[in-house]
Amino acid sequence: MPAVPTTPKGLRTREQILAASRRVFARSGFVNARMSDVAAEAGLSLGGLYRYFTNKESVFAELIADVHDELYRASSAPDHDFATDPRSALFAANRGYLQHYYDNRDVMRAFIESSTVEPRFRTIWWQMRDRHVDRFLHVLTTAYPDHELEQTDARLAAEAMACLVEHSAYVWFAHDEMRDDKVDVDDAATTVTQAWHRTFFGTAPR
Repeated sequence: MPAVPTTPKGLRTREQILAASRRVFARSGFVNARMSDVAAEAGLSLGGLYRYFTNKESVFAELIADVHDELYRASSAPDHDFATDPRSALFAANRGYLQHYYDNRDVMRAFIESSTVEPRFRTIWWQMRDRHVDRFLHVLTTAYPDHELEQTDARLAAEAMACLVEHSAYVWFAHDEMRDDKVDVDDAATTVTQAWHRTFFGTAPR
């Protein structure tokens, strides 16, 4: 297994590889991307690339891990109080998620593709979704300990809303070149926030 570089030059080369791999995965998708493509894009020999990564799966795992952590932070809405203003908190969280998804739509498109063909990435996708759902339920039960939904389970409802946002982002942004009408991030956030608020509080926010 290649060792993680510790020298400044090694670290720069590793970042160079990740930047190059992002362009390759964006251009070719996960399935069609090859290590030789990444090496050529990074200006390295194939042997030089293998000094840093074992295969394209290991390169992609590193790439998606960074995007996942950034996506989670972007959707945290730390400046809003869910207990006093759930609408603003939901909007900020949704907007942060959607903006970061849009900014990284090339990687997210390849990631969804990878999750359909590689169990490793399907597991990562599942864990990513669960992480967002768990955080929302923790915030909800902390802010509203006695809150109950009519005729539905809170986790199922949160999972449904998370799927709504995720799949909407995929349709709106991951293949935006196929759309005649581009979707604005603010409009997208407003739309999904209305669904979240109606589901958990019974009314659409104004």
